Amino acid sequence: MYLPADFVSTVKNTFGEDGEKFLADLPLLINEASTRWGLRNVQPVSNLSYNFVAYATSPSPLAPLPKGEGNVVLKIGVPRGELTSEIAALRLFNGEGACRLIDCDEPKGFLLLERLKPGRMLAEVEDDEEATRIAAEVMRRIWAPLENVTLSDSEGSLPKPQGLFGREERSLRVTNKFILLSKWFDGLKRLRKMFDGKTGPLDAKLVERVERSTKDFFAENHQPVLMHGDFHHYNVLSSERGWLAIDPKGVIGPACYEVGPLMLNPWGTLMDRVSPKLVKKRVDILHEFLGFERERILEWSLAHAVLSAWWGIEDNTGWEYSLAFAKMIASL
Repeated sequence: MYLPADFVSTVKNTFGEDGEKFLADLPLLINEASTRWGLRNVQPVSNLSYNFVAYATSPSPLAPLPKGEGNVVLKIGVPRGELTSEIAALRLFNGEGACRLIDCDEPKGFLLLERLKPGRMLAEVEDDEEATRIAAEVMRRIWAPLENVTLSDSEGSLPKPQGLFGREERSLRVTNKFILLSKWFDGLKRLRKMFDGKTGPLDAKLVERVERSTKDFFAENHQPVLMHGDFHHYNVLSSERGWLAIDPKGVIGPACYEVGPLMLNPWGTLMDRVSPKLVKKRVDILHEFLGFERERILEWSLAHAVLSAWWGIEDNTGWEYSLAFAKMIASL
């Protein structure tokens, strides 16, 4: 079967031998998943990246979905922790603010998902203020708070959370299936190891500022939440149920981190039109809708931009854009 060269390269570079085996087995995996769920007309999406994703027709949907061609999404990925946390997050969200997980086979890396129609990306909303308000509302819907719990890799039962944002909360069981945000920021230690204690091409003062601020934020032990973790304009789509998030990472940490990926996007185009005025307006809207202090919003936005730059160095995908945005945020 034909697979785009960019997709093949990304999978091989990211997953190594596991990625090569995944690509070799992909036709069989697609056939197995299609047989399992009775799928027809499996058509890959045009923008494949780290996972195989396709629209498909399910003759007997396993959930109340719109009938017609391409009424479900088949997602197949290299089985890994990130895919496990996505499945766990989708199960918990249960369609509240996010697409529905209809069925899955976690060991095989199969996900059968609700197809969102019309599927317009938030990045296509030209009015930035409107897009920011929509994003804030979706964030409020998906966040699942945790209280009185020490975050670790061990399993533990949690008390029923008490009203965050005035809605009835979902109870949550912490397991090692979710990603801890603090471990993402531990990655900055690898940055210093790579460059003999220094920060390489990244601005040392910015890295030091992020190291200090995130250490303080994690020490505060404010109410953590299960959040999306990669919440941006390309992961929010329009649907018959309103605007909904797709592709959650399933990350546990301070909720304000969620604004970071949003502030850094739309990726690759934001810096063409960015201005202090636009950023400040976003901050005002997020402050109004989510209640976070403006300074905290800016600090988490800076932290994510620096982390994103480090990931670009580590994965050899480019760090310049994220660093430029970090410098702009730091100047405000």
